[in-house]
Amino acid sequence: MIRISDHDVTDILDRKNAPAAYCGSGDIVVFETRDCYDNSLTSEERPLGDREDTLENPATGPLYVRGAKKGDVLKVEILQIALRSWGAMRTSTSGGEFRERYRERIARIFPLKENQIVFDDKLTLPVNPMIGVIGTAPEGEGVPTHTPGEHGGNMDCNKITEGSVLYLPVNTDGALLAIGDIHARMGDGEVLICGLETAGDVTVRVTVLPNSVLPTPFLSAGGRVMTIQSAPTLDEAAHLAANRMYDFVKSVSGKDDVHTGMLMSLVSDLVICQVVDPLKTVRSEIPEAVLAAYGFCLP
Repeated sequence: MIRISDHDVTDILDRKNAPAAYCGSGDIVVFETRDCYDNSLTSEERPLGDREDTLENPATGPLYVRGAKKGDVLKVEILQIALRSWGAMRTSTSGGEFRERYRERIARIFPLKENQIVFDDKLTLPVNPMIGVIGTAPEGEGVPTHTPGEHGGNMDCNKITEGSVLYLPVNTDGALLAIGDIHARMGDGEVLICGLETAGDVTVRVTVLPNSVLPTPFLSAGGRVMTIQSAPTLDEAAHLAANRMYDFVKSVSGKDDVHTGMLMSLVSDLVICQVVDPLKTVRSEIPEAVLAAYGFCLP
């Protein structure tokens, strides 16, 4: 099995990045990840972290997938997310929906025990491990790992978890997949500015899909499929996600504009993924059974 160490990290997704490892289509790869604080936030007494030379949202990789060519789609099956024994959170005075409420950054460390988050002496919460940053090299200029986009990146979609399948665009030879920013748990919106940030190992299977027409980034999770789209405002992101899914459903179903719109209004959900990154992210979801009714099967 191929393993990429957390020593091989980057803070920008770029087609110019040298590969940290190579694999073939269908191979299983383990990404050892750092947390979004670059593993520097280890104490509540030091909310700014232990080091100054940290990367923001470091992602492990990139992985070069042999045979992946521009125009292909990279299928990424999330097989396992293994977490370390604790997670960290930090308030912000400049980002998130509560930024006016805080005058300083305050950090808290939460233990993870037997798949539970020990929030306090009265409340435990089940972990729901997810991947915040996962993407291929974008087309054109590089994009910082804290920013989402057409290539994926910092989408902060809490449906990207064990058992889900993510489809990403291939914009350059090898795709150059990178993964990081694991959360032990995060609510839709990521309203504080973070989830429960942690490090760990992500095991994936990567497969090259030529001639695949999917509204990437595209996700299959829990019997639903969704396109994940980012834009400067929530209105723009919602419009983009809804219309990308509309075009896809119309193509799959063969329905006209009127019936496609009606079907979308009956079965689709628009959900906010995050409101705290340089671009906002919204997903448009529909039941996978709707596609199956028209004879479509995911590759």
